Amino acid sequence: MKVTIAGRPNTGKSTLFNALTGTRDALVHNRPGVTRDTISGTFYNRPYELFDTAGLEGAKSGIAADSTQMAFDAISNSDAILFVVDGRTGLVADDINWAKTVRRKTKAPVLLLINKSESEKRLSDTNEFYKLGFGAPIMISAEHKRGFDEIYSFLDKISGSSVVTDRAQDTRIKIAVLGQPNVGKSTFVNRVLGEKRQIVQDMPGVTRDTVKIPTHFYGRDIVLMDTAGLRRKSSVTDDVETLSALKSLDAIDKADVVILMVDATGNIENQALGIAARVYDAGKILCIALNKWDLVEPEFRDEKLLKLKHQFANSFHQIIKPMILAISAETGTGVQNMFKRIYEQWDISNAQVPTSLLNRIVEKLVAERQPPMSRLKRAMKIKFARQIGRHPMQIKINVGGASDIPESYTRYLRRGIATALKWEHLPIEISYDKADNPFD
Repeated sequence: MKVTIAGRPNTGKSTLFNALTGTRDALVHNRPGVTRDTISGTFYNRPYELFDTAGLEGAKSGIAADSTQMAFDAISNSDAILFVVDGRTGLVADDINWAKTVRRKTKAPVLLLINKSESEKRLSDTNEFYKLGFGAPIMISAEHKRGFDEIYSFLDKISGSSVVTDRAQDTRIKIAVLGQPNVGKSTFVNRVLGEKRQIVQDMPGVTRDTVKIPTHFYGRDIVLMDTAGLRRKSSVTDDVETLSALKSLDAIDKADVVILMVDATGNIENQALGIAARVYDAGKILCIALNKWDLVEPEFRDEKLLKLKHQFANSFHQIIKPMILAISAETGTGVQNMFKRIYEQWDISNAQVPTSLLNRIVEKLVAERQPPMSRLKRAMKIKFARQIGRHPMQIKINVGGASDIPESYTRYLRRGIATALKWEHLPIEISYDKADNPFD
């Protein structure tokens, strides 16, 4: 069942969304109009899909108009509506106007929620909200999570079920799309979805929330995470943009795969390398998407691609071969191939390598190049290797004698293991255990 939260700006819709989903996915700020895109999630204890929409505004053009239209699209496709008003402010003309519009847009049942009602002293006359035509209002406090039982009762009655669910393990591949402003992230997401789900404007800072969108693309169930553009800290002066940037970086930890989108018509900036470093450190699969490749002159493409591969390869030793793919979000060129490559790497990353195979690989590498002597001129002996984790791929090696293996030899082992197991595009961590001396 699809449930949409609607209402004018700054009534607490995003706070309610976060409370009902048990997340912090929706950006919350006391400034009106912060939410622009429609955000989706699942109720914390019900199997219902929940949508947070932008505040309904009467703009005829621009971002506010696009946001309102997307809110109407969500309302029209919903099975139930939670219409939120501000109990402190009281009934305003916009509440009446938007209530009439909602009734025209949908035949779905509507529950009227008077939010910010935690203090009766600060409430206006609640009886006036009957004028909206949605019946008896429910008093709630999204911030303090009060009044939710009546929300659940309303929705359970519509669905015909009162099943309380635990959070099941989500097996869908979660793919976050990161990058600087205006590199084409939302255009790319819309291309994958086959619809205009995300607002696209030729100006930076349009996307503010990290928007999670479940979809089925190229044979797999995935969750796309469109994020706000990341600028250099020195360029950020607005606190809403700061919160948006923090949510974008938080998406790295929540994702399985990160697509770092860069503008192929320009140069790779240090900030993009910094984002890549965060992805590597988090142990996530990284795919660098060279967007707007169709705008690069054909005679310069090979040189640019080679230069970029060297730039990334020389910056990070964790990855043997950075996955760098040229695409055009505008035309769709290369998008399916990119997802094919991502799915292949995801499948490889879920594998558990047999310990016998891993040890044969390590033995061969050691035979070809012996570990160097320790600082105390003692021989280092590599005895046993095993895989202890995935995402990132984690290898634990038991060593005898001295255990201060230099980083250069670790890189040699990492490269050899990655090449043998086709892990070249995956982050790999190698750690060492010093074997116990049986005579101690």
